[in-house]
Amino acid sequence: MANHKSAEKRVRQNAKRNEINRANRSKLRTQVKKLRGALAHHDKSQSVELLNPTVSLIDKAVNKGIIHKNTAARYKSRLTKHVSELA
Repeated sequence: MANHKSAEKRVRQNAKRNEINRANRSKLRTQVKKLRGALAHHDKSQSVELLNPTVSLIDKAVNKGIIHKNTAARYKSRLTKHVSELA
């Protein structure tokens, strides 16, 4: 356990940041799962409707350091491609 005041503060900060990162990652995964579900059911209108918010969340995740920018580009590219194939 932390023995210094600064180390105790760092433990608190890490715990808080961990919760924020976990919530953001969960939100991202849920949104991607919704879009993939719409794609699996060949629901064109819902897929097109969900694409923009999903891409936006992916970009926010990159800015917050949750996922790497190349991973985000790959997700966006594949999801957009699948939505385009439906249309």
